[in-house]
Amino acid sequence: MISRGYARWVLALLTVVYMVSFIDRQILAMLVEPIRTEFGVSDTAMGFLTGFAFVVFYTAAGIPIARLADRVSRKAIIACALALWSAMTAASGFARSFAELAWLRVLVGVGEAGGNAPSQSLIADYFPPERRATALSIYAWGVYIGSGIAFLAGGWLVANYDWRSALLVAGLPGLALAGLVALTVRELPRGYAEERAAATSGVPLGEVLRYLARRRAFVLVVAGTSLQSMAGYGVLTWGPTFFARVHAWSWTEIGFTLGWIVLLGGCFGAFSGGWLADRLGARDQRWYARLPALELGLAVPFLAGYTLAPDASAAVWFLVPCYTLGAMYVGPMFAMVQGLAELRMRATAVAILLFFTNMVGLGLGPLAVGLLNDFVFGPQHGAQAIRYSMLVVGLFGCIASLCFWRAAAHLPHELAR
Repeated sequence: MISRGYARWVLALLTVVYMVSFIDRQILAMLVEPIRTEFGVSDTAMGFLTGFAFVVFYTAAGIPIARLADRVSRKAIIACALALWSAMTAASGFARSFAELAWLRVLVGVGEAGGNAPSQSLIADYFPPERRATALSIYAWGVYIGSGIAFLAGGWLVANYDWRSALLVAGLPGLALAGLVALTVRELPRGYAEERAAATSGVPLGEVLRYLARRRAFVLVVAGTSLQSMAGYGVLTWGPTFFARVHAWSWTEIGFTLGWIVLLGGCFGAFSGGWLADRLGARDQRWYARLPALELGLAVPFLAGYTLAPDASAAVWFLVPCYTLGAMYVGPMFAMVQGLAELRMRATAVAILLFFTNMVGLGLGPLAVGLLNDFVFGPQHGAQAIRYSMLVVGLFGCIASLCFWRAAAHLPHELAR
Protein backbone atom coordinates (compact mmCIF):
# COMPACT_ATOMS: atom_id res chain seq x y z
CA MET A 1 0.00 0.00 0.00
CA ILE A 2 1.38 3.40 -1.02
CA SER A 3 0.83 6.17 1.55
CA ARG A 4 -0.27 9.66 0.50
CA GLY A 5 2.93 11.03 2.01
CA TYR A 6 5.13 8.79 -0.13
CA ALA A 7 3.07 9.57 -3.24
CA ARG A 8 3.65 13.26 -2.56
CA TRP A 9 7.39 12.62 -2.17
CA VAL A 10 7.53 10.92 -5.57
CA LEU A 11 5.51 13.74 -7.11
CA ALA A 12 7.85 16.34 -5.56
CA LEU A 13 10.97 14.49 -6.75
CA LEU A 14 9.68 14.05 -10.30
CA THR A 15 8.69 17.72 -10.31
CA VAL A 16 12.30 18.61 -9.42
CA VAL A 17 13.51 16.39 -12.28
CA TYR A 18 11.16 18.24 -14.64
CA MET A 19 12.42 21.53 -13.18
CA VAL A 20 16.04 20.57 -13.92
CA SER A 21 15.11 19.71 -17.51
CA PHE A 22 13.69 23.20 -17.99
CA ILE A 23 16.68 24.88 -16.38
CA ASP A 24 18.88 23.06 -18.88
CA ARG A 25 16.47 23.85 -21.73
CA GLN A 26 15.55 27.47 -21.01
CA ILE A 27 18.95 28.72 -19.85
CA LEU A 28 19.70 29.32 -23.54
CA ALA A 29 17.01 32.00 -23.68
CA MET A 30 19.22 34.16 -21.43
CA LEU A 31 22.29 33.35 -23.52
CA VAL A 32 21.02 34.18 -27.03
CA GLU A 33 22.82 37.52 -27.35
CA PRO A 34 26.19 36.47 -25.78
CA ILE A 35 26.36 33.28 -27.89
CA ARG A 36 25.29 35.10 -31.07
CA THR A 37 27.94 37.76 -30.49
CA GLU A 38 30.77 35.32 -29.74
CA PHE A 39 30.11 33.05 -32.73
CA GLY A 40 28.93 35.82 -35.11
CA VAL A 41 25.68 34.15 -36.21
CA SER A 42 22.23 35.49 -37.16
CA ASP A 43 18.91 35.56 -35.31
CA THR A 44 17.73 32.73 -37.56
CA ALA A 45 20.72 30.60 -36.50
CA MET A 46 19.95 31.29 -32.83
CA GLY A 47 16.31 30.37 -33.45
CA PHE A 48 17.58 27.08 -34.87
CA LEU A 49 19.85 26.50 -31.85
CA THR A 50 17.16 27.21 -29.26
CA GLY A 51 14.53 25.28 -31.22
CA PHE A 52 15.25 22.69 -33.88
CA ALA A 53 18.75 21.70 -32.73
CA PHE A 54 17.16 20.49 -29.51
CA VAL A 55 13.71 19.44 -30.56
CA VAL A 56 14.27 17.22 -33.62
CA PHE A 57 16.15 14.55 -31.68
CA TYR A 58 14.11 15.16 -28.53
CA THR A 59 10.95 14.25 -30.39
CA ALA A 60 12.54 11.49 -32.50
CA ALA A 61 13.87 9.72 -29.41
CA GLY A 62 10.75 10.38 -27.36
CA ILE A 63 8.43 7.78 -28.87
CA PRO A 64 10.81 4.76 -28.78
CA ILE A 65 11.83 5.65 -25.21
CA ALA A 66 8.17 5.96 -24.21
CA ARG A 67 7.42 2.60 -25.85
CA LEU A 68 10.15 1.13 -23.65
CA ALA A 69 8.69 2.92 -20.60
CA ASP A 70 5.32 1.23 -21.22
CA ARG A 71 7.09 -2.13 -20.84
CA VAL A 72 9.96 -1.78 -18.34
CA SER A 73 10.97 0.23 -15.26
CA ARG A 74 10.04 3.89 -15.72
CA LYS A 75 12.18 5.10 -12.81
CA ALA A 76 15.31 3.53 -14.34
CA ILE A 77 14.67 5.30 -17.64
CA ILE A 78 14.14 8.64 -15.86
CA ALA A 79 17.36 8.31 -13.84
CA CYS A 80 19.51 7.39 -16.87
CA ALA A 81 17.98 10.10 -19.04
CA LEU A 82 18.53 12.74 -16.35
CA ALA A 83 22.20 11.81 -16.02
CA LEU A 84 22.69 12.06 -19.81
CA TRP A 85 21.07 15.44 -20.38
CA SER A 86 22.74 16.98 -17.33
CA ALA A 87 26.18 15.85 -18.45
CA MET A 88 25.61 17.20 -21.97
CA THR A 89 24.39 20.56 -20.65
CA ALA A 90 27.57 20.92 -18.60
CA ALA A 91 29.68 19.88 -21.60
CA SER A 92 28.00 22.59 -23.72
CA GLY A 93 29.94 25.16 -21.72
CA PHE A 94 33.14 23.89 -23.38
CA ALA A 95 31.89 24.14 -27.00
CA ARG A 96 34.53 25.58 -29.34
CA SER A 97 32.20 26.47 -32.22
CA PHE A 98 28.55 27.07 -33.00
CA ALA A 99 28.30 23.68 -34.74
CA GLU A 100 29.78 21.88 -31.74
CA LEU A 101 27.33 23.64 -29.42
CA ALA A 102 24.45 22.62 -31.70
CA TRP A 103 25.49 18.95 -31.56
CA LEU A 104 25.73 19.02 -27.79
CA ARG A 105 22.22 20.49 -27.64
CA VAL A 106 21.09 17.57 -29.79
CA LEU A 107 22.39 15.19 -27.10
CA VAL A 108 20.65 17.23 -24.40
CA GLY A 109 17.44 16.70 -26.38
CA VAL A 110 18.00 12.93 -26.61
CA GLY A 111 18.45 12.78 -22.84
CA GLU A 112 15.39 14.89 -22.05
CA ALA A 113 13.28 12.62 -24.26
CA GLY A 114 13.45 10.05 -21.45
CA GLY A 115 12.13 12.29 -18.68
CA ASN A 116 8.63 13.63 -19.22
CA ALA A 117 6.56 10.76 -20.65
CA PRO A 118 7.74 8.11 -18.13
CA SER A 119 7.24 10.59 -15.28
CA GLN A 120 3.65 11.35 -16.23
CA SER A 121 2.87 7.67 -16.66
CA LEU A 122 4.28 6.97 -13.19
CA ILE A 123 2.35 9.86 -11.59
CA ALA A 124 -0.87 8.50 -13.11
CA ASP A 125 -0.30 5.30 -11.10
CA TYR A 126 0.32 7.21 -7.85
CA PHE A 127 -2.78 9.46 -8.10
CA PRO A 128 -6.39 8.44 -8.94
CA PRO A 129 -8.34 10.22 -11.70
CA GLU A 130 -10.19 12.59 -9.35
CA ARG A 131 -6.87 14.01 -8.08
CA ARG A 132 -4.82 13.59 -11.23
CA ALA A 133 -5.21 17.04 -12.83
CA THR A 134 -4.10 18.66 -9.57
CA ALA A 135 -1.11 16.30 -9.28
CA LEU A 136 -0.09 16.87 -12.89
CA SER A 137 -0.50 20.62 -12.50
CA ILE A 138 1.93 20.46 -9.55
CA TYR A 139 4.26 18.38 -11.74
CA ALA A 140 3.94 21.15 -14.34
CA TRP A 141 5.47 23.54 -11.79
CA GLY A 142 8.76 22.09 -13.00
CA VAL A 143 8.33 24.07 -16.22
CA TYR A 144 7.89 27.38 -14.41
CA ILE A 145 10.27 26.90 -11.50
CA GLY A 146 12.94 25.63 -13.89
CA SER A 147 12.40 28.43 -16.40
CA GLY A 148 12.31 30.99 -13.59
CA ILE A 149 15.59 29.75 -12.13
CA ALA A 150 17.09 29.70 -15.64
CA PHE A 151 16.26 33.39 -16.05
CA LEU A 152 17.29 34.41 -12.52
CA ALA A 153 20.56 32.46 -12.40
CA GLY A 154 21.30 32.90 -16.11
CA GLY A 155 21.01 36.68 -15.89
CA TRP A 156 23.31 36.83 -12.88
CA LEU A 157 25.87 34.42 -14.34
CA VAL A 158 26.00 36.21 -17.70
CA ALA A 159 26.40 39.58 -15.97
CA ASN A 160 29.13 38.38 -13.61
CA TYR A 161 30.81 35.54 -15.51
CA ASP A 162 29.89 34.30 -19.03
CA TRP A 163 27.51 32.02 -20.91
CA ARG A 164 29.86 29.04 -20.59
CA SER A 165 29.78 29.21 -16.79
CA ALA A 166 25.99 29.39 -16.90
CA LEU A 167 25.73 26.11 -18.83
CA LEU A 168 28.24 24.36 -16.57
CA VAL A 169 26.37 25.40 -13.42
CA ALA A 170 23.02 24.41 -14.95
CA GLY A 171 24.16 20.90 -15.83
CA LEU A 172 25.98 19.55 -12.79
CA PRO A 173 23.18 19.26 -10.16
CA GLY A 174 21.22 16.80 -12.30
CA LEU A 175 23.90 14.14 -11.91
CA ALA A 176 23.31 13.90 -8.14
CA LEU A 177 19.54 14.05 -8.61
CA ALA A 178 19.67 11.02 -10.93
CA GLY A 179 21.05 8.92 -8.06
CA LEU A 180 18.25 10.09 -5.75
CA VAL A 181 15.61 9.00 -8.27
CA ALA A 182 17.19 5.59 -8.69
CA LEU A 183 17.39 5.00 -4.93
CA THR A 184 14.06 6.36 -3.62
CA VAL A 185 11.33 6.01 -6.30
CA ARG A 186 9.29 2.80 -6.36
CA GLU A 187 8.03 1.41 -9.64
CA LEU A 188 4.28 0.66 -9.39
CA PRO A 189 2.10 -1.75 -11.38
CA ARG A 190 0.25 -0.06 -14.25
CA GLY A 191 -3.27 0.90 -13.15
CA TYR A 192 -2.40 0.89 -9.42
CA ALA A 193 -4.28 4.12 -8.59
CA GLU A 194 -7.42 2.91 -10.39
CA GLU A 195 -7.17 -0.63 -8.97
CA ARG A 196 -7.07 -2.01 -12.48
CA ALA A 197 -4.62 -4.47 -13.98
CA ALA A 198 -2.84 -3.73 -17.24
CA ALA A 199 -2.10 -6.33 -19.86
CA THR A 200 1.16 -8.10 -19.15
CA SER A 201 2.55 -7.26 -22.59
CA GLY A 202 2.84 -3.93 -24.35
CA VAL A 203 0.48 -2.77 -27.08
CA PRO A 204 1.92 -2.57 -30.64
CA LEU A 205 2.64 0.98 -31.77
CA GLY A 206 0.30 0.73 -34.75
CA GLU A 207 -2.58 -0.20 -32.46
CA VAL A 208 -1.75 2.71 -30.12
CA LEU A 209 -1.74 5.15 -33.05
CA ARG A 210 -5.06 3.86 -34.39
CA TYR A 211 -6.64 3.93 -30.93
CA LEU A 212 -5.59 7.54 -30.24
CA ALA A 213 -6.37 8.77 -33.77
CA ARG A 214 -9.98 7.62 -33.29
CA ARG A 215 -10.28 9.83 -30.19
CA ARG A 216 -11.30 13.22 -31.56
CA ALA A 217 -10.71 14.83 -28.18
CA PHE A 218 -7.11 13.55 -28.13
CA VAL A 219 -6.43 14.84 -31.67
CA LEU A 220 -7.86 18.27 -30.84
CA VAL A 221 -5.93 18.47 -27.55
CA VAL A 222 -2.71 17.66 -29.42
CA ALA A 223 -3.50 20.33 -32.03
CA GLY A 224 -4.32 22.94 -29.40
CA THR A 225 -1.28 22.16 -27.29
CA SER A 226 0.99 22.29 -30.35
CA LEU A 227 -0.26 25.74 -31.38
CA GLN A 228 -0.12 27.11 -27.84
CA SER A 229 3.40 25.72 -27.42
CA MET A 230 4.45 27.50 -30.61
CA ALA A 231 3.09 30.76 -29.22
CA GLY A 232 4.53 30.19 -25.75
CA TYR A 233 8.02 29.10 -26.75
CA GLY A 234 8.30 31.84 -29.36
CA VAL A 235 7.37 34.56 -26.88
CA LEU A 236 9.30 33.16 -23.90
CA THR A 237 12.54 32.25 -25.69
CA TRP A 238 12.88 35.71 -27.22
CA GLY A 239 11.62 37.53 -24.11
CA PRO A 240 15.09 38.39 -22.75
CA THR A 241 16.24 39.63 -26.16
CA PHE A 242 13.02 41.68 -26.43
CA PHE A 243 13.76 43.55 -23.20
CA ALA A 244 17.43 44.02 -24.14
CA ARG A 245 16.75 45.39 -27.65
CA VAL A 246 13.51 47.30 -27.18
CA HIS A 247 13.80 48.53 -23.60
CA ALA A 248 17.61 48.52 -23.16
CA TRP A 249 17.51 46.57 -19.91
CA SER A 250 20.63 44.98 -18.40
CA TRP A 251 20.89 41.19 -18.20
CA THR A 252 20.54 41.34 -14.43
CA GLU A 253 17.28 43.32 -14.68
CA ILE A 254 15.96 40.96 -17.36
CA GLY A 255 16.83 37.79 -15.46
CA PHE A 256 15.40 39.04 -12.17
CA THR A 257 12.12 40.33 -13.64
CA LEU A 258 11.37 37.48 -16.04
CA GLY A 259 12.56 34.88 -13.54
CA TRP A 260 10.05 35.88 -10.88
CA ILE A 261 7.19 36.33 -13.37
CA VAL A 262 7.75 32.89 -14.88
CA LEU A 263 8.28 31.20 -11.52
CA LEU A 264 5.38 32.71 -9.55
CA GLY A 265 2.93 33.40 -12.38
CA GLY A 266 3.55 30.00 -13.97
CA CYS A 267 3.20 28.02 -10.73
CA PHE A 268 0.06 29.88 -9.67
CA GLY A 269 -1.47 29.52 -13.12
CA ALA A 270 -0.64 25.81 -13.46
CA PHE A 271 -1.90 24.87 -9.99
CA SER A 272 -5.09 26.94 -10.17
CA GLY A 273 -5.86 25.55 -13.63
CA GLY A 274 -5.54 21.95 -12.44
CA TRP A 275 -7.42 22.62 -9.19
CA LEU A 276 -10.32 24.29 -11.01
CA ALA A 277 -10.44 21.53 -13.63
CA ASP A 278 -10.70 18.78 -11.00
CA ARG A 279 -13.55 20.58 -9.24
CA LEU A 280 -15.53 21.69 -12.27
CA GLY A 281 -14.73 18.44 -14.06
CA ALA A 282 -16.35 16.46 -11.24
CA ARG A 283 -19.66 18.03 -12.31
CA ASP A 284 -19.09 18.07 -16.05
CA GLN A 285 -16.01 16.53 -17.68
CA ARG A 286 -16.18 19.02 -20.54
CA TRP A 287 -14.64 21.61 -18.21
CA TYR A 288 -11.26 19.86 -18.55
CA ALA A 289 -11.18 21.25 -22.10
CA ARG A 290 -13.39 24.33 -21.70
CA LEU A 291 -11.14 25.89 -19.06
CA PRO A 292 -8.00 25.82 -21.27
CA ALA A 293 -10.03 27.32 -24.13
CA LEU A 294 -11.23 30.22 -22.00
CA GLU A 295 -7.85 30.82 -20.35
CA LEU A 296 -5.90 30.92 -23.61
CA GLY A 297 -8.45 33.22 -25.22
CA LEU A 298 -8.28 35.65 -22.28
CA ALA A 299 -4.47 35.78 -22.53
CA VAL A 300 -4.43 37.24 -26.06
CA PRO A 301 -5.24 40.92 -25.22
CA PHE A 302 -2.53 40.89 -22.56
CA LEU A 303 -0.06 39.49 -25.12
CA ALA A 304 -0.75 42.45 -27.40
CA GLY A 305 -0.21 44.85 -24.50
CA TYR A 306 3.06 43.14 -23.55
CA THR A 307 4.63 43.28 -27.00
CA LEU A 308 3.36 46.74 -28.03
CA ALA A 309 3.60 48.66 -24.72
CA PRO A 310 5.64 51.88 -25.10
CA ASP A 311 7.73 51.37 -21.94
CA ALA A 312 9.16 48.46 -19.99
CA SER A 313 7.01 48.91 -16.88
CA ALA A 314 3.79 48.64 -18.86
CA ALA A 315 5.15 45.61 -20.72
CA VAL A 316 5.85 43.85 -17.42
CA TRP A 317 2.36 44.55 -16.07
CA PHE A 318 0.81 43.08 -19.21
CA LEU A 319 3.14 40.07 -19.13
CA VAL A 320 2.07 38.96 -15.62
CA PRO A 321 -1.58 38.08 -16.47
CA CYS A 322 -0.60 36.93 -19.97
CA TYR A 323 1.85 34.36 -18.63
CA THR A 324 -0.34 33.28 -15.70
CA LEU A 325 -3.36 32.64 -17.95
CA GLY A 326 -1.16 30.87 -20.49
CA ALA A 327 0.02 28.41 -17.82
CA MET A 328 -3.44 27.36 -16.63
CA TYR A 329 -4.11 24.87 -19.42
CA VAL A 330 -1.21 22.51 -18.63
CA GLY A 331 -2.68 20.41 -15.78
CA PRO A 332 -6.07 19.78 -17.44
CA MET A 333 -4.35 19.01 -20.74
CA PHE A 334 -2.05 16.36 -19.21
CA ALA A 335 -4.97 14.86 -17.28
CA MET A 336 -7.04 14.53 -20.47
CA VAL A 337 -4.19 12.71 -22.22
CA GLN A 338 -3.78 10.24 -19.33
CA GLY A 339 -7.54 9.68 -19.12
CA LEU A 340 -8.00 9.07 -22.85
CA ALA A 341 -5.15 6.53 -23.11
CA GLU A 342 -5.25 2.89 -22.00
CA LEU A 343 -2.90 1.80 -19.19
CA ARG A 344 -0.14 0.37 -21.38
CA MET A 345 -0.39 3.35 -23.73
CA ARG A 346 0.06 6.22 -21.30
CA ALA A 347 3.78 6.95 -21.73
CA THR A 348 3.43 6.50 -25.49
CA ALA A 349 0.41 8.83 -25.59
CA VAL A 350 2.42 11.54 -23.80
CA ALA A 351 5.34 10.98 -26.19
CA ILE A 352 3.03 11.35 -29.19
CA LEU A 353 1.66 14.56 -27.70
CA LEU A 354 5.20 15.82 -27.08
CA PHE A 355 6.29 14.82 -30.59
CA PHE A 356 3.80 17.20 -32.17
CA THR A 357 3.88 19.94 -29.53
CA ASN A 358 7.67 20.15 -29.52
CA MET A 359 8.13 19.91 -33.27
CA VAL A 360 5.55 22.67 -33.79
CA GLY A 361 6.06 24.56 -30.54
CA LEU A 362 9.73 24.42 -29.62
CA GLY A 363 10.85 23.71 -33.18
CA LEU A 364 8.90 26.42 -35.02
CA GLY A 365 8.18 28.99 -32.29
CA PRO A 366 11.68 30.42 -31.67
CA LEU A 367 12.67 29.86 -35.32
CA ALA A 368 9.59 31.72 -36.60
CA VAL A 369 10.41 34.75 -34.45
CA GLY A 370 14.00 34.73 -35.73
CA LEU A 371 12.88 34.48 -39.36
CA LEU A 372 10.34 37.28 -38.96
CA ASN A 373 13.04 39.43 -37.32
CA ASP A 374 15.52 38.88 -40.14
CA PHE A 375 13.30 38.90 -43.24
CA VAL A 376 9.86 40.42 -42.54
CA PHE A 377 9.88 43.13 -39.88
CA GLY A 378 13.63 43.73 -39.51
CA PRO A 379 14.24 45.68 -42.74
CA GLN A 380 11.58 48.23 -41.81
CA HIS A 381 11.60 48.31 -38.00
CA GLY A 382 15.18 47.42 -37.02
CA ALA A 383 15.54 46.60 -33.33
CA GLN A 384 11.79 47.15 -32.84
CA ALA A 385 10.99 44.26 -35.22
CA ILE A 386 10.97 41.76 -32.37
CA ARG A 387 7.77 43.36 -31.02
CA TYR A 388 5.77 42.42 -34.10
CA SER A 389 7.46 39.04 -34.60
CA MET A 390 6.58 37.93 -31.06
CA LEU A 391 3.01 39.21 -31.42
CA VAL A 392 2.40 37.36 -34.70
CA VAL A 393 3.72 34.07 -33.32
CA GLY A 394 1.87 34.58 -30.01
CA LEU A 395 -1.48 34.95 -31.80
CA PHE A 396 -1.45 31.24 -32.61
CA GLY A 397 -2.84 30.91 -29.09
CA CYS A 398 -6.23 32.04 -30.50
CA ILE A 399 -6.42 28.95 -32.72
CA ALA A 400 -5.33 26.80 -29.77
CA SER A 401 -8.29 28.13 -27.78
CA LEU A 402 -10.69 27.04 -30.50
CA CYS A 403 -9.18 23.54 -30.60
CA PHE A 404 -9.72 23.03 -26.87
CA TRP A 405 -13.29 24.31 -27.10
CA ARG A 406 -14.05 21.78 -29.84
CA ALA A 407 -12.39 18.99 -27.81
CA ALA A 408 -14.88 19.58 -24.98
CA ALA A 409 -17.76 18.28 -27.10
CA HIS A 410 -16.11 14.87 -27.53
CA LEU A 411 -14.52 14.48 -24.11
CA PRO A 412 -17.24 12.83 -21.92
CA HIS A 413 -18.07 10.10 -24.43
CA GLU A 414 -14.43 9.27 -25.18
CA LEU A 415 -13.38 9.22 -21.52
CA ALA A 416 -16.24 6.80 -20.84
CA ARG A 417 -15.05 4.51 -23.62
